[in-house]
Amino acid sequence: MNQSGNRNIWMDRRHCIALALALGISGPWGMACAQNRTGPVLVLGDSLSAEYGLNRGKGWVKLLEQRLQTEKTPRAVVNASISGDTTSGGRARLPALLSQHQPSIVILELGGNDALRGLALQSSQSNLDAMIKASQDAGAQVLLVGMQVPPNYGASYTEQFAQMFQSTASRHKLSLLPFLLAGFGDAPDAMQWFQADRIHPNAQAQPLMLNNVWPRLQPLLK
Repeated sequence: MNQSGNRNIWMDRRHCIALALALGISGPWGMACAQNRTGPVLVLGDSLSAEYGLNRGKGWVKLLEQRLQTEKTPRAVVNASISGDTTSGGRARLPALLSQHQPSIVILELGGNDALRGLALQSSQSNLDAMIKASQDAGAQVLLVGMQVPPNYGASYTEQFAQMFQSTASRHKLSLLPFLLAGFGDAPDAMQWFQADRIHPNAQAQPLMLNNVWPRLQPLLK
């Protein structure tokens, strides 16, 4: 970017900060005002976002990057997803990621492995709350991506797990995608969309995952 462009961004930030102070806005909202609105989209997820079992460049996060380019939306995408990660792992990694990348949007896609490991929902809830607060305090908007667990976990746990994402989004007033695999993971022919392990979506399912994320993400990009 040229010197004039840098000066314009600085002036926009200074005007935004002054406005926030004049209106008495502080905390996350004041910081969000000061944040560069064209900062990257940070995806913090597990194997569902880390291209597990796929050829590089075939996952939904990479497809998101391509769609942003097609839509002429000037946003970089940082995929900080790690296969096997839990909400605890994401919580530990997030502060450094926020400091390094200064994202304007954080997509949180964690929680599935908490259920697979039988971790307490209270712990998962606490970790989600902490990650959301850290993101907002850093000036980023948050899109929360939920998961569902199979019926064999029991009706009570299945309902409580799904409700955890709903209540978290409501409490923090966030945009929520209730189920990343909606439309195919819960379909009668679901297995055609999964790899041999019957857990991870295959390459054909990745565009469907992006199509689930996109309508919730698009308003945050404006």
